[in-house]
Amino acid sequence: MITKEDIRAAAQRIAPYIRTTPVIELEAGWFDVPGDTFLKLESLQVTGSFKPRGAFNRLLSEPLPPAGVIAASGGNHGIAVAYAARKLGVPVEIYVPSLATALKRKMLTDLGAKVVVAGNTYVEALAASEARAAETGALNIHAFDHAATVAGQGTIAIELEAQLPDIDTVLVAVGGGGFIGGIAAWFSGKAKIVAVEPTQCPTLNRALLARAPVDVETGGIGADSLGCKRIGDVPFSVLRSAVSDSVLVSDDQIRDAQRMLWDKLRIASEPGGATAFAALLSGAYVPTAREKVAVVICGGNVDPAVFA
Repeated sequence: MITKEDIRAAAQRIAPYIRTTPVIELEAGWFDVPGDTFLKLESLQVTGSFKPRGAFNRLLSEPLPPAGVIAASGGNHGIAVAYAARKLGVPVEIYVPSLATALKRKMLTDLGAKVVVAGNTYVEALAASEARAAETGALNIHAFDHAATVAGQGTIAIELEAQLPDIDTVLVAVGGGGFIGGIAAWFSGKAKIVAVEPTQCPTLNRALLARAPVDVETGGIGADSLGCKRIGDVPFSVLRSAVSDSVLVSDDQIRDAQRMLWDKLRIASEPGGATAFAALLSGAYVPTAREKVAVVICGGNVDPAVFA
């Protein structure tokens, strides 16, 4: 179980390396959504996503071997691990599936990581990274299924509570569950947590229905960041009782959310980053008239050409 004390300790540990990201309020009339709505712009975090929070906490939580660190990622986790490894002066290898975007691969190489394309899916890249770690002795940094990673991701909730002390509901996109797991661990008993996933990546949704992690098929535009085959055991230990609602959104609804964020607010968001907002715009989640809602825009690593 991830405790509030774990998250507070993580916040102190990673403070020198991350940004406090801003919150903005949506102006009345700009978007057809009820209630008071706020966007937490974690897309402005270092490396363009929330992932450095967990990466730094994991790397700073134990001694690192001479062989350095290794990770499998569709992009953002690998970028965060590469950034943290460079800051801490350790070697890093990142295994990516073929679906990882060219932009994210370039970001990895620019950070000095050795990049290896392994298979077509995250699961295949993960297997390859684990085999390589066993061979070299490098520390394998899992994207979401480790207590230190989940606690690190939960540090965003400390910020959000300070910025919006009377928040009622937080909408969060879900991949492997580490990010929403950390947020839910902090806000448990204080605010509703709504999980949002693409219809083609229903990892948590299916696990909640089955009352246990289960394998699912993944695909669609959000698969590079949210396409995990199975929810993590560590985050699910929190999420099985802490999630108030689980909703699904289509690829078209995610694209619409991306476009609206860009056209009306000039916020660049990748599909995974816009997924939680898509739930609000599409009506997959409908707040009450007086509900104070925060939507986490969790990633902004997108090719600007998509907005042309």
